[in-house]
Amino acid sequence: MLLKIDQILDEIDETIDIVRGTLYFYHYKCDEQDDRGWGCGYRTLQTLCSWIINVKEEYSTSIVPSITKIQEILVDLEDKPVSFIKSKQWIGTCEATMILSQLYDVDCKIIHISNGYNLLNYMNLLSKHFHDFGSPVMMGGDADAASKCILAVRSNKQLLILDPHYSGPSFTSINKLHESGYLKWYNVPNDFVSSSFYNLCLPQLKKV
Repeated sequence: MLLKIDQILDEIDETIDIVRGTLYFYHYKCDEQDDRGWGCGYRTLQTLCSWIINVKEEYSTSIVPSITKIQEILVDLEDKPVSFIKSKQWIGTCEATMILSQLYDVDCKIIHISNGYNLLNYMNLLSKHFHDFGSPVMMGGDADAASKCILAVRSNKQLLILDPHYSGPSFTSINKLHESGYLKWYNVPNDFVSSSFYNLCLPQLKKV
């Protein structure tokens, strides 16, 4: 059973801009597929899909696509060769954008950030995104290739990150998830890799 996340923080004040709506925490091995070491991008994308399904009424009966289904769609879109299906090749924000457009007709904005230190210059943009849209944000990079899901901004100095690299049993509560460290505040820029570029995928779908 995946952990349903609909109240991320016990207290929210004027310093926090946060995702609105309900999502599910997708992570390594959450559906019995052992994707450790390569599947984090798929899992972050699945978390975004779960949010969209809960927001867009016309997709309320849809199911979140499996890793294999995501691979098949990318092959059908002629973005990947047939050998990509059932491979262990990873995906990033660009592939996520194509999947969200194809499955849910949701446009995304891609933001390229040249290095970890420059994240500071995009905190206002992320705060505005959560204020205007309320959708979760997918994050990827190169030297820091670990996919992450951004759920909130605090004081333009911290990002609340949902980390898909967990591979154990599903959490039973949001408090357990916080305690595990797989949902925690990251300091910007100190907790990011200064030599890595970062790409952000911001779904342009508003939760009202």
